[in-house]
Amino acid sequence: MENTQDGAEAEVPAEVAECVLCRNPTEYPESTKGVTLCPVCEWQEAQRTACSG
Repeated sequence: MENTQDGAEAEVPAEVAECVLCRNPTEYPESTKGVTLCPVCEWQEAQRTACSG
């Protein structure tokens, strides 16, 4: 008997924090303290700070 839901539980993380800029889900758990950014906003912020000299 095959269990088709083996990978389904791994794909849905426990509650994740929202990005403080765009409200998209982040890669961080909701319990993370501080500013949480989604991967896109995190990348954009890194670009801004890298060029701010």
